[in-house]
Amino acid sequence: QVQLVESGGGLAQAGGSLRLSCTVSGSSISSVPIGWYRQAPGKEREWVATIYTTAGALFAEFVRGRFTASRDIANTKNTIYLQMNSLKPEDSATYYCRLNRGAQIYWGQGTQVTVSS
Repeated sequence: QVQLVESGGGLAQAGGSLRLSCTVSGSSISSVPIGWYRQAPGKEREWVATIYTTAGALFAEFVRGRFTASRDIANTKNTIYLQMNSLKPEDSATYYCRLNRGAQIYWGQGTQVTVSS
C-alpha cells in the first residue's frame, strides 16, 4: 500500500525558509514523479511543483526562484524535499505531496506552513 507522509511545516517569518519532506512507502520515488500541492483556507488546492524521476523538477510560477526540490541522496530514505526560501505570507497553506500510480492517486495528510509578516 502506498503511503505518503509530509513533515517539516511550521511557523516562519516572511523572508525565512522551511524545508518540507515527503516520505513515501510502498513505491519508489525513483519510479514515479512526486507532486507538491498546497491549499490555503477558503481556496482551492493548487499545484506547486513536480519532481521527476530524472531529478528534474518543474515549479509553479509563483514559487519559481524561491523553492527548490531534491531527493535524499541515494534514495535510501525514499524522501522528496521541498526547500522553501524567501517565504511570503501568501505561501501560508497546508502543503501536500501526491503520487500517481496508474489510475490511482495518493495524497499525504499534509503539513501546515504559516508565514508571518
